[in-house]
Amino acid sequence: MKKEKVFVAMSGGVDSSVAAALLKQQGYGVTGVFIKIDVGTDCNWREERRDAMRAAAKLGLPFATFDLSDAYRKSVLDYLVNEYRLGRTPNPDVMCNKQIKFGEFFNEACLRQGADFIATGHYARIRRPGDFSAPGRRGEVAIKSPARLLAALDDGKDQTYFLWTIKPEVLARCLFPIGDYQKSEVRKLARKFDLSNAEKPDSQGLCFLGQIDFKNFLAEQLPGKVGQVLNEKGQVIGEHRGAHLYTIGERHGFKVSRRLTLSADKAVQLPHYIVAKDVTKNTITVATRPVVWATKEIKLSETNWISDIPQNGKMYQTRMRHRALLVPCHIFTEINNNTARVIFDEPQAGLAPGQSCVIYDAEVCLGGGVINLI
Repeated sequence: MKKEKVFVAMSGGVDSSVAAALLKQQGYGVTGVFIKIDVGTDCNWREERRDAMRAAAKLGLPFATFDLSDAYRKSVLDYLVNEYRLGRTPNPDVMCNKQIKFGEFFNEACLRQGADFIATGHYARIRRPGDFSAPGRRGEVAIKSPARLLAALDDGKDQTYFLWTIKPEVLARCLFPIGDYQKSEVRKLARKFDLSNAEKPDSQGLCFLGQIDFKNFLAEQLPGKVGQVLNEKGQVIGEHRGAHLYTIGERHGFKVSRRLTLSADKAVQLPHYIVAKDVTKNTITVATRPVVWATKEIKLSETNWISDIPQNGKMYQTRMRHRALLVPCHIFTEINNNTARVIFDEPQAGLAPGQSCVIYDAEVCLGGGVINLI
């Protein structure tokens, strides 16, 4: 029988290298692919590519490089800068997955070069038609006709929050080989496969850009000017570098000259959190009790439902930030215009327009949308 052909996005890290090794062990025809992103930052793509090549050579895999720098610049960096210009807080990792890994990379691998699947080192799982229903940590998983995206077994590494934009037809041709493993087990497998990057630290920072000074990067793209920091009464209590550089919930990077203390006899100063901003007036509003600014309802735009459309009024769980606790909620979808309303059981603070709200039904990631406060 003809081997199913899989192109694995190999970043040079341990996760994607083990993913490639597992797929080869399972009998797939594996090709390692390094996605080159060179957009003029200090990203060390050459070193990462060497690590990916070493892993592919150790595993005896053919290796290719896809230069997706132009696509990344247009669909990720331009989006990032424009969203901040509008006063919103974008999620570049979500957009990178949507446009690059499960967009351009998928198109090149499967639609143009004939791969049957693409694979990545994401911590997530997929259940397909014909898979047995399996007891999950959060209840029985009932498998229906479309492929379903499930949370990883390793709660601390689960990355489904960043994958909610995957289209059903793309997920059907994806593989996530390490989603059934704990991170510690992945490291053990890397040692078993004798991979040179077995002890390599996990990557940090923005997707493909690594650890850059994000505030300075934004300031270069969107030169700001000093603006006023306001308290909840609209009084000026400090200054900042430019309203578009900040996000809701942030508590650093601005100056407050008039700070509240716990009491008259205690000099402990209370932290201030950004609760609102106005890029037109170039002001940010801060408060010591952000919970007062909490909201019980938000609207989502640009919704994407991977396998099942949420049932209106049914109880689900949502995550508004990566690794944030799951919060009970009800969803009311409007399919025709790709929007939805999310109503929380308890008011939620620190929500930022532009961020992702991801919906879960037990361990199944249904999809999500972009937050717009009501």
